[in-house]
Amino acid sequence: MTLAASALEFGFPRRTVGRVEGLALNAGEVVCLLGPNGSGKSTLLRTLLGLVAPRAGEVLLDGRRLREWSARQRAVRMAYVPQAAESFFDFSVREMVEMGRAAHRGVFARPAAADRDAAQAALERTGIAQLAQQPIHRVSGGERQLAYIARALATRAPFLLMDEPTANLDVGNQGLVLDEIARLRDAGAGVMFSTHVPDHALAIADRVLLLRAGAAPIAGEAAATLTSANLTALYGRPMEVLEIESAQGPRRVCLPCAPARFA
Repeated sequence: MTLAASALEFGFPRRTVGRVEGLALNAGEVVCLLGPNGSGKSTLLRTLLGLVAPRAGEVLLDGRRLREWSARQRAVRMAYVPQAAESFFDFSVREMVEMGRAAHRGVFARPAAADRDAAQAALERTGIAQLAQQPIHRVSGGERQLAYIARALATRAPFLLMDEPTANLDVGNQGLVLDEIARLRDAGAGVMFSTHVPDHALAIADRVLLLRAGAAPIAGEAAATLTSANLTALYGRPMEVLEIESAQGPRRVCLPCAPARFA
């Protein structure tokens, strides 16, 4: 199973934001999008989902043009975690998570036992089962973000596209989300996520796509592509990728270089 793009231009009706010549998300891998604000990460994800029409090129799902799949068929195969947003409806956290099952049962059908079980499992995996009955607009921004992630998990879709899934989360919950992404990959799912934290890509990504406005994207295996030189060019300030020893063994981390000090 593959979600792919060919000669894809993405953007808005009167403005192209970026172009990728070839991009694929395969089952059992994690692809991370990195880039500064305005580089097109969110727009690319929404284009791959079919929420924004391509400016040119094609998105292919399992070798078939995305526009040939119905919205319900796409929803069964691709789950989306948007950037956290306010909810103005009085849904409970559980109801919000159960919405992830709508494509399986129909929008107006009542949740069946399988839907409730999938929602409960997702609530437990994201550590928010105790919030199930709370109104979604009364929990914190970080808790709401975990609810959106739980909703995507409840779909049990083979592809998950996540727009900054660790935004608004404390360090502990960031680790929880990264661990879950790794488990999804190991269970055979394909996960693409965007982030502003190179360390997250260094920790779990198999491949990366570096996006910068006005420059050709850089794509490749995470270990080979996430270099000091590439990240310095990406963010426009000196960055250094270092190898450190941790309790789990050697790992690579990214640090912005400290400004020079003058006497």
